[in-house]
Amino acid sequence: MAAKFAQLFADSRRALFTMLGIQAVIWSVQVVNWLDDYGLSREFGLRSEQVDDLPEMFTMPFLHFSWSHIEANSWPLFVLGFLSAYRGMKKFLLASLVILVSGGLLVWLLESPNTVTAGASGMVYGYLGYVVLRGVLDRNVLDAVVGLAVAVVYSTILIGVLPLTPGVSWLGHLGGLIGGLAAAVLLRNRPAAQQPPQQASAPNSPGSALLKQLDELGL
Repeated sequence: MAAKFAQLFADSRRALFTMLGIQAVIWSVQVVNWLDDYGLSREFGLRSEQVDDLPEMFTMPFLHFSWSHIEANSWPLFVLGFLSAYRGMKKFLLASLVILVSGGLLVWLLESPNTVTAGASGMVYGYLGYVVLRGVLDRNVLDAVVGLAVAVVYSTILIGVLPLTPGVSWLGHLGGLIGGLAAAVLLRNRPAAQQPPQQASAPNSPGSALLKQLDELGL
């Protein structure tokens, strides 16, 4: 029991420093972006239907269009990101990747032509879905309590996945939420009895190789 608490504390500390680091990067970029009259958002935001712009799905969460925009995203991103990461950085990184790709692809495929989308709100919705569904799927008391609390506190923002507010990327919100839910399913804890027998004899599978690389990085 003591070992479990020690591991939880270590993971929580790592999650805290990770989210503080992400916030520092986002706010530093915002200062440069503001000085440049938000040219970074226009250049590195995601434009729909342009193949050359697909890599921008990885840069758009770090960019915003105003101080009110970044302020609205920063607090929920910090809280929900921490709650997504405190159970371990490996799953957090993989979940973040799924959310990024899901939200980015939905925006790229369905957003109006020549529209530039930027902001971390898609990640906020993704982490929301991930934390809530993880609490249901993993059968962990702590995760279930955290998921329930998050569902109660943040349920009102779900209206953001509907096309009700002009100028707000509801597609990014919806895509992020779908990605978070998918990540919770893909990364759920599975009882040992349900593990496919071949997994034990296939250490070189793509998933195993990725987790091994994350281990080597100390994550």
